[in-house]
Amino acid sequence: MTKYIGLLLISVLLSACSTNDSWRTASRESAGIAPAPETEKEAVIEFYAADAYSWRGWFAVHTWVATKEKNATEYTVYEVVGWRVNRGLPALSEYKTATPDRYWFGAKPEKILSIIGPKADALIPKISEAVKHYPWANEYTVFPGPNSNTFPTWIGQQVPELDLDMPFNAIGSGYANKK
Repeated sequence: MTKYIGLLLISVLLSACSTNDSWRTASRESAGIAPAPETEKEAVIEFYAADAYSWRGWFAVHTWVATKEKNATEYTVYEVVGWRVNRGLPALSEYKTATPDRYWFGAKPEKILSIIGPKADALIPKISEAVKHYPWANEYTVFPGPNSNTFPTWIGQQVPELDLDMPFNAIGSGYANKK
């Protein structure tokens, strides 16, 4: 009986500590940390991390990659999301937006890498090529991976000039070493 009370207490605590009542109503607004494409004409590469949704954010982050070619009016965002697989879609998605720094369902993102200018211009084609060859584009497993943290890590391995240093709580980033 004590075991069940303990499990119930843990469940209540975890659900009560959620940062948002619902993923449907959680903020997805821009954090205002990405260079605006209308003012920054140079090429831009940015890697972002935000606390994972709900109680998972205590332990892990969700990461994604954004690139903007020189003089482009939008960023290309690449990210891996598990719910896509559950719907029969690839885990890896690519989309265009002027706001690549959106809150991750209520969690403000932080930049983990930012490169602007000629170096970004030279590396964007390498990133685009690496994305095409991501070996787990149709897979997602929370732990040990592949997941949203495996993807940017793998891109960093394919494009070592990025000198990417993933956060310690990017759980699943070590999975990229399997290929």
